[in-house]
Amino acid sequence: MPTLSSLRQLTSATTRERARAEAAALWRLTWPILIGQLATMGMSVAEVAMAGHASAQDLAGVSLGTSIWIMVIITIIGITLAVNPVVSHHVGAKNFAAVPPVVRQALWKALGVGLLAVVVANLASLVFDHLSLEPRVRDLSRDFVRISSLALPAFALYRVLYGYSASLDQTKPLMVTALLSLALNVLVNWVLVFGNLGFAKLGGLGCAWATVVCVWFNLGALLWWMRRAPAYRATWPFDRFESPDGPQIRSLLALGLPIGVTYFAEVSAFSLIALMVARFGSTEVAAHQIALNFSSLVFMVPLSLGMALLTRVSQALGAGDPVAARFRAWVGVAISLAFAVVSAIGMAVFNYAIAAAYTRDVAVIALAAELLFVAAIFQLSDATQVAASSAIRGYKVTRAPMLIHLTAFWVVSLPLGFALGVAPQGWPWVPAEPWGAKGFWVALVIGLTIAALGLVLLLRRVTRQRLPR
Repeated sequence: MPTLSSLRQLTSATTRERARAEAAALWRLTWPILIGQLATMGMSVAEVAMAGHASAQDLAGVSLGTSIWIMVIITIIGITLAVNPVVSHHVGAKNFAAVPPVVRQALWKALGVGLLAVVVANLASLVFDHLSLEPRVRDLSRDFVRISSLALPAFALYRVLYGYSASLDQTKPLMVTALLSLALNVLVNWVLVFGNLGFAKLGGLGCAWATVVCVWFNLGALLWWMRRAPAYRATWPFDRFESPDGPQIRSLLALGLPIGVTYFAEVSAFSLIALMVARFGSTEVAAHQIALNFSSLVFMVPLSLGMALLTRVSQALGAGDPVAARFRAWVGVAISLAFAVVSAIGMAVFNYAIAAAYTRDVAVIALAAELLFVAAIFQLSDATQVAASSAIRGYKVTRAPMLIHLTAFWVVSLPLGFALGVAPQGWPWVPAEPWGAKGFWVALVIGLTIAALGLVLLLRRVTRQRLPR
């Protein structure tokens, strides 16, 4: 007769085995997404690096223009992400016939969102006329946003197809098309930024045109792959035309808009820093952009894990197995946190070497290295919050995470960052001398910690509520 101790050991061994199996399944889904995301971020790295080697003004202009561009496209990603849990639930339930109509309506929604985003981006570019910037930097920043906005409709449509493909466990096409796009981006940047192969030398504006070319290429390449791959035939959404369905689109918006607001709340907290520290000159702006660019590159690992985790949790719920969904959620959070420990150590140790890889400007390197050290601190909370929020979205819960992010970033981080970074003397909690970009990054550490704690508690509650009584 087995003893209580032996039963506990058996249960523990079984749980470890299940965790290893789930980690392996999650990684199989994650690694193509990760490579694709790294390739996408690689385009941004290439643009910033080439602009930096063109001139400090080109780097500052591209950095400020990118701050607007990033806020817009991240919001689009959030709004279009509604297709992921809906399709994944249908896949988990083996209800494949319900997938094509969802994708078609999601594409209609994305087209409207993309066209609206063009207007929003162009209006947002007017903010540069009201900042204390060097004339060349101001003009470059504004024109960068206006040119790159031509890619926004294609980007919104691409993200729907991206979510559709990931929900079918087809992540390798996303990787391949992103790698091809990266190669194309480097080539177009090299040609247009520096005026090679007989083309005019456009400097930072060459980065904007490279973005437009590569986003439209991504959409076309992914469509071409899907049309020929057998994995999409059972759910192919383009076998018939379907006009916009108001109730279906409103349902997708009800799910996606809170995600879009959530993403905007976080990314705007980072991007608005570049606008607020612009008064300190190109060195502060460039250093902030370098730290943000590399942090975003590292963030692709927990973000990719989160995308795969959303699919895994959604499919388990669609299959009617909330116990498996809960298990998958916490395994994903644990893996993301483990990676964060490694990335934090690496960024803290190699902060100067990382900064020097972007620019030869000594002042920019010194400040960027300080910001990278602060960024290393928030790796743990950042990785935790993205994994927890992704798992929660698998349950189709989007409004509560939105409120947590708004509180963490807009109620805490931005006001505190303003007080530490740029507020004049006489304000409460203001240092004797403004800390500039560093003050905002310290505030981000606090905001991300609040977000991580809130989302972990929310995930605990949501997963328990769905368990059978």
